[in-house]
Amino acid sequence: MSDSRGVDSRTLLKRLRESLAEAGEGQERLDRVTTLIAKSMDAEVCSIYLRRDETTLELCATEGLNPEAVHQTRMRVGQGLVGRVAESALPINERDAPNAKGFRFMPETGEEIYASFLGVPIERLGEVLGVLVVQNKTPRLYSEDEIYGLEVVAMVIAEMTELGAFTGPGDMGLAAQHTWPFFVKGVIGQEGVAEGVVLLHESHVVIANPIADDPDIEDERLTVALDALVKEIDRILAKDFGATNSDHHDVMIAYRLFAQDKGWRRRMRASIASGLAAEVAVEKEQSSARSRFARVKDAYLRERLHDLDDLSNRLLRILLGREDASERGIPDNAILVARNLGPGELLEYGRKLIGVVLEEGSVGSHAAVVARSLAIPLVIQAKKITREALNNDPILLDGDIGAVHLRPEETVAKAFREKMAMRAEAQQSYAALRDKPAKTTDGVEIALHMNAGLMADLPSLEVSGAEGVGLYRTELQFLIRSKVPRRGELSRLYTRVMDAAKGKPVVFRTLDIGSDKALPYMKRTNEPNPALGWRAIRIGLDRPGMMRMQLQALIRAANGRPLQVMFPFIAQFDEFREARSRLLAEIEKERKQGHTVPSDVKIGAMLETPSLAFAPDQFFEMADFISIGGNDLKQFFFAADRENELVRRRYDTLNVSFLTFIEQIAARCDSLNTPVSFCGEDAGRPVEALAFAAMGLRSLSMRPASIGPVKHLLRLVDLSEARKVIDTARASGDQSVRYALINWLARQKISV
Repeated sequence: MSDSRGVDSRTLLKRLRESLAEAGEGQERLDRVTTLIAKSMDAEVCSIYLRRDETTLELCATEGLNPEAVHQTRMRVGQGLVGRVAESALPINERDAPNAKGFRFMPETGEEIYASFLGVPIERLGEVLGVLVVQNKTPRLYSEDEIYGLEVVAMVIAEMTELGAFTGPGDMGLAAQHTWPFFVKGVIGQEGVAEGVVLLHESHVVIANPIADDPDIEDERLTVALDALVKEIDRILAKDFGATNSDHHDVMIAYRLFAQDKGWRRRMRASIASGLAAEVAVEKEQSSARSRFARVKDAYLRERLHDLDDLSNRLLRILLGREDASERGIPDNAILVARNLGPGELLEYGRKLIGVVLEEGSVGSHAAVVARSLAIPLVIQAKKITREALNNDPILLDGDIGAVHLRPEETVAKAFREKMAMRAEAQQSYAALRDKPAKTTDGVEIALHMNAGLMADLPSLEVSGAEGVGLYRTELQFLIRSKVPRRGELSRLYTRVMDAAKGKPVVFRTLDIGSDKALPYMKRTNEPNPALGWRAIRIGLDRPGMMRMQLQALIRAANGRPLQVMFPFIAQFDEFREARSRLLAEIEKERKQGHTVPSDVKIGAMLETPSLAFAPDQFFEMADFISIGGNDLKQFFFAADRENELVRRRYDTLNVSFLTFIEQIAARCDSLNTPVSFCGEDAGRPVEALAFAAMGLRSLSMRPASIGPVKHLLRLVDLSEARKVIDTARASGDQSVRYALINWLARQKISV
């Protein structure tokens, strides 16, 4: 190519469009493309390799190499120069390719006579679909203009691949996008199963005309869209959640600065000048940004990729005149598929969804907490799901094992429906137990409570048969808002919660923020290990104004009724003593001001750190109740981050060390007459619940849907016999008692 890359690119792209418009199957189109590129670039070879699957590239068309090698030559991603382009998503430019590091000789192609090599990724939104290669016999490096021109052409090939322009009978069936079944094993975010259709949070943007007719018109379209983007950001900043000194405000300011960034705009305009449509120019820059950030190790910088993606997606929506998913109609059986979600975004969809699949996320994320509150099955870390899924695709979500089947084969769908039918039958049997106690066959009764965090949870209190709310997460109302809620708002909310409980006890946990629960309007503290840092009660004690406001709201909501308050993440006696005194002081102030105070107050603590189990006796005597926070306690006990998939599954809840620790806590509380319960995901798993009861716990708190299965099992077993099974397993040196309990239940023909 000459130095005037824009003119040459436009000429090549126009020829390419004419070629693609001609009749013919996918193979014919691809063959014409390679011939056209080779001729336009004075290259003796032009080859297109497309991904056959996740790890394999296949030579699908060539001009210059041995034609018999087409659909016969394959290589793994990372193998040879072509494989390295696919792996790195970066161009490779070699003067003497056969002697270059990593060159892989493919004798069937006859490429050993070609010295110079230029390969660029055929890439769309960070996903490498293939590799475009040109070669010449004469040793030389290709110019920057030639590299840029080939990248522009590769972008068009990526768009056409997405559109299915190269599909056809026989071997070219491999190029078909979004047609084959796709399975991904993710991580369990919320148990449950669902069959429905895909609702994409961010719809795929496929540009039918990636090549521009008139660059001047496209440039003007981009200018208008960028102006609209800046105005949209300004409107957001003008709203109340744009208040200064908030992280959200900082993010939106960064959005605005980036939207006005001259380099970003210049690169997109250069792509338009080369002949690309405005939408493809935006996508090209978005793909480049994704590739750059994917190679950055710094977690903070990688997180900025989300900001850049969001900005690009907003710009694409403006260019295309599309609404986002929350503004579109939601099908009755919609399963939301997204890269990630905030709690507010998920609440906007609410109970209209039957399931959620996230490409990212964590078990402790805000979205996961909201999904549990809404009892929506959730699978997280489902890799590539947003790339593969299309709106209205059939999808099966198995939250019990963290699996997702997209466009499933009929045999898979049939087996899945059988599982759903079995679950529905079991749920009916659990409903029959709603008003019966969770009493074992040897007469031990276990109190079962539910966890909640939203008003939407409260109807489950009666339906599930829970004896009360063992944990009401007050932080959710702070997390889903754009600014600090007022005391009156909180008081009215807590009043509605108590009213909905209809006299059943509700334990309100004060703000548990920090770590993975960052408020959008609170300055984030840069900590090397947030889970062990400034969070929960530590923030509450250091920010007395916020704590006082919440305590006053709880006192006024009680309005003469009994009140139960629990402080989170207590690590030592002094923290509890200080928090307790502040609550009692607020009650006394309310009384002096003539306000109605609670008829009875019970003040408890969450035992989430091993240190609190060894607190002085005075702590247990002062606390009206203790709730073992199983999720945090387990990660600190095993020194295994529950957000880290590499380690969190190594440590079993039914490990003998952990169970012995739980037994010691239960025994100490019993000796000091301090009521104790276990709260967390593990409490809702029947075998774990049985083990906790056998260790001496007589109260468990779990998500509402788990109460039926747990009660069902407890009513079938002799707790003293279960204890003997556990003791025998512990004495044998087994690391976990899980298999001993499961085998014992199986011998009694009790299924779990």
